[in-house]
Amino acid sequence: MRKLTMAICLCLAFVVMQAQEKKVLNIIAIGAHPDDCDSKFGGTAALFAKMGHNVKFLALTNGDAGHQSMGGGPLAKKRRQEAKDAAKALGIAEYEVLDNHDGELFPTLNVRLEVIRRIRGWDADIVLGLRPNDYHPDHRNAGSVVQDAAYMNIVPNVAPDTPPLKKNPVFLYMSDHFQKPYPFQKDIAVIVDEVIDTKVAGLAAHDSQMFEWLPWTNGTDLSTIPTGKEERLAWLKNRWMNRKPDASTLEAAKKWYPGRDMSKVQQVEFFEICEYGKQPTEEEIKQLFPMLGSK
Repeated sequence: MRKLTMAICLCLAFVVMQAQEKKVLNIIAIGAHPDDCDSKFGGTAALFAKMGHNVKFLALTNGDAGHQSMGGGPLAKKRRQEAKDAAKALGIAEYEVLDNHDGELFPTLNVRLEVIRRIRGWDADIVLGLRPNDYHPDHRNAGSVVQDAAYMNIVPNVAPDTPPLKKNPVFLYMSDHFQKPYPFQKDIAVIVDEVIDTKVAGLAAHDSQMFEWLPWTNGTDLSTIPTGKEERLAWLKNRWMNRKPDASTLEAAKKWYPGRDMSKVQQVEFFEICEYGKQPTEEEIKQLFPMLGSK
């Protein structure tokens, strides 16, 4: 009888372990504009989706100011469709665009409540946002809103029309290059080489940005940008692949990929742990990012 009991216990433990290993994660990335999350998290999002996890992108504005020759409703409509096309290209579950005006985002109570409801509705395990120090006021304010939502997700009397989360998610910042008041910390690294074509396809879906607005703001002669689909993808990939990781980047990534030949790594996405959400252990990070350590 004792042997039978032990066998049953071992079997149950194995079932529980398998269930934990197969847990479907819910991830929501929150940016100010359609295309913010794609550039900073698109590769990792594609990996999560490929592994069967649920990924949602949320843009807090409709992007109706981000173009040199169009704007308002027509641009907002175009960018909303671009977001849907990007979601399809990346394989993610959802890409929602709120109807706040581009260039006019403030960290108001109403916007915070919108964010809290989305995080709760997604039952998020991981929430990604922007740091509140950035060149664009919408980016700064989007970062502040996500920070402000971090603790309030579990407070029942805040946004009481949406059930509070039973646990606070892990909140992460997506990467940037700004140095003040302190530089971005590369706490978590995900190598995205295997999905770089998927990431580029997701970015290319935002054609008003990748091939028009952003090149225009950088002084690029728009007549030099290809018009054919495949040529555009190659052009965009070439621009992206020129952003090679330096030695410090590879060193930060090596912690999470100890068996990987780092000399062959080309593209890495980094994330900083926000102090205001759940503080994960290294083992919990590996559970939340099951692609870590892959060869």
